[in-house]
Amino acid sequence: MLKPARILTFKCAKCAKAVKVFLQKVSACSHIQPYQGICACGEIKRHATGNQAAVASYLASDDGGWMHHH
Repeated sequence: MLKPARILTFKCAKCAKAVKVFLQKVSACSHIQPYQGICACGEIKRHATGNQAAVASYLASDDGGWMHHH
């Protein structure tokens, strides 16, 4: 199985500058690979790949304290 990329780059929705998101530390499970980064303008960018329900839960959480549980 391929390892997920550790850094991805997106365009900021607020200022259109490039923002790098970094793979976040999660349990040793392949259901989700969450990413997060902060643009120079201060906008938080979140992205995730994997299980659709886990991704939706991650993207919907706004407190930054999201944890993946089985």
